[in-house]
Amino acid sequence: MSEIQEKVVLHRASSHVFQALQYLLKLCGHPLLVIGEKIPDSFSCVLSELFPANSDIISELHKLHHSPKLVALQEILEECGIGVDASSSEGCVSVGQHRVLIFAQHKAFLDIIERDLFHGHMKSVTYLRLDGSVEPEKRFDIVKAFNSDPTIDVLCSLHMAMDRAHRLGQRKVVNVHRLIMRGTLEEKVMSLQKFKVSVANSVINAENASMKTMNTDQLLDLFTSAETKKATAASKGSDGNFDGDTKSVGTGKGLKAILGGLEELWDQSQYTEEYNLSHFLTKLKR
Repeated sequence: MSEIQEKVVLHRASSHVFQALQYLLKLCGHPLLVIGEKIPDSFSCVLSELFPANSDIISELHKLHHSPKLVALQEILEECGIGVDASSSEGCVSVGQHRVLIFAQHKAFLDIIERDLFHGHMKSVTYLRLDGSVEPEKRFDIVKAFNSDPTIDVLCSLHMAMDRAHRLGQRKVVNVHRLIMRGTLEEKVMSLQKFKVSVANSVINAENASMKTMNTDQLLDLFTSAETKKATAASKGSDGNFDGDTKSVGTGKGLKAILGGLEELWDQSQYTEEYNLSHFLTKLKR
């Protein structure tokens, strides 16, 4: 096999792995995000085993209990007094007291929320949608309508980001609920994101906030040893003003102090074990 053929095979193999991971992430949201509204022939035999007594498998999959996230979302909305008939329900929060922004990663999931949850089980909910199908010149009007009309309960939009609530004009206190499937790839991805944020916050804190304004050269300079700097300065005929201490810009803290908050980071073996695909697939088989 030639070198080019080997690269093609490796590329196809890696693409297959990432595609499988994307399917697993979509499956955490809803089975229909993976198979769509038309069952592929390769899936039909598997689904017939799962639902032997039901000939209309797609209709069965549209039931809420097949997506725990939809069930949890319905509970959250009802706790906020949205979609609940206040006249017939005791102990519920008054309708209109809370308003909700729903963010999803996929437009297809917004379709499922609209069709299966709102139209099927919460018909009294008033909502607006803001996704890629909305013309750019009309998006501001939708946001303005939601912010100015308290009778609109929900605004559905794409891309999950906590700070986007404020970019959409919300100035009140915002409570964020992330719906994550426990014990799945989705939970591991979120844990990795949380870890990256923790590392960033450990490196850039109140004592070295000036790092936020550094350019690339200044940031890389923090990780250059004093010996290397002295050697470079000597070779260039430096005037000797360098003090030999690697410091952050605008502070008296050296590199050791900056990285002092990273003592609890994992060693390499823990990363290899935790984020190894084979290890993850082995857990799925249990």
